[in-house]
Amino acid sequence: MEFLRPASWEEALAAKAEHPTAVPIAGGTDVMVELNFDHRRPEHLLDLNRIADLYEWEVGEDTVRLGASVSYTRIIEHLRAELPGLALAGHTVGSPQIRNRGSVGGNLGAASPAGDSHPALLAAGAQVEAESVRGTRRIPVEEFFTGVKRNALADDELIRAVHIKKADGPQQFSKVGTRNAMVIAVCAFGLALHPETRTVRTGIGSAAPTPVRAREAEDFLNAALEEGGFWDSGARITPSVARQFAELASGACNPIDDVRGSAKYRRHAVGVMARRTLGWTWESYRAGRSTTEGGAQCA
Repeated sequence: MEFLRPASWEEALAAKAEHPTAVPIAGGTDVMVELNFDHRRPEHLLDLNRIADLYEWEVGEDTVRLGASVSYTRIIEHLRAELPGLALAGHTVGSPQIRNRGSVGGNLGAASPAGDSHPALLAAGAQVEAESVRGTRRIPVEEFFTGVKRNALADDELIRAVHIKKADGPQQFSKVGTRNAMVIAVCAFGLALHPETRTVRTGIGSAAPTPVRAREAEDFLNAALEEGGFWDSGARITPSVARQFAELASGACNPIDDVRGSAKYRRHAVGVMARRTLGWTWESYRAGRSTTEGGAQCA
């Protein structure tokens, strides 16, 4: 196995073009596990640790550009307000040591159905910035996952950054595991309210061959909130709406039976998480409206 260690992004792209099967490594929290268990034995490892701009982020007017190697710890500490769903997901990733090394870019590259960042990225609305010596493109995150541990990157492409819409409303993330910490998700669910567009987005992890959105559940809830005047009134969501949303979210799953949980349990758990995260996010939205209206009245 040959170890490639470029000093710049341009050198990294050139190396990837010359060795298309080279496996990128930065934090190594996924790659080293596969190497240690002999699940993968690539001819080349492409070390990205010396490329400084991969560790940087930029907060724009509408989006956050997150370098591929920005760690979960940095997201939790510095981007909680802009990316609350991703920060919540970051809290569930492994141990402090893994959160210090693991990154969203690495999680995306691995493309595991159980990747903890994926539901939050789907719910928030993200795009993956992929680059090669041929140029740069952005891939919507819902189009990025093509199969179990497979993604839409071309052989000569690397992930440079992730562009994520800044939160304009409450976001939540929920995860079921076989223990309380340092665990791969049995299933996970992300939910984001987008009051500016009066829409809701979801993300489901570890309950299908790829991370997916519960699109029928989103469409139903978007219509129910609009037709019921919930966005304007700030009224509590009725139990029947929450129940139907949960059932549709559960129906979006296509899980398997494995050592962590059965398909039946995963479908049930996703429905429970969908109902609960909807309750949490909507109560946060209502509380924010009350605060704003109270401030306006006082003024």
